[in-house]
Amino acid sequence: MTNYALRVPESLFTYARKVAAEEQVSMNQFFVMAIAEKVSALKTETYFRERQSRGEFNAFDTWLNASPDVEPMAGDELT
Repeated sequence: MTNYALRVPESLFTYARKVAAEEQVSMNQFFVMAIAEKVSALKTETYFRERQSRGEFNAFDTWLNASPDVEPMAGDELT
């Protein structure tokens, strides 16, 4: 485990302390979860950008055209 001294503006720290208390977690746990959530969001964005760059519209159109032309199942209709 690594320690890191973090400087946080007082107003943000006050709000974070309030949220941590509401969630019934320690400030340390709150900050660790917040960092993990941000890292996860950035990695997810990178993953989808990479997947998008590999996409081929022609292949998608071919796949879509091969789908049967039938009415949607009950509950799947557009409203």
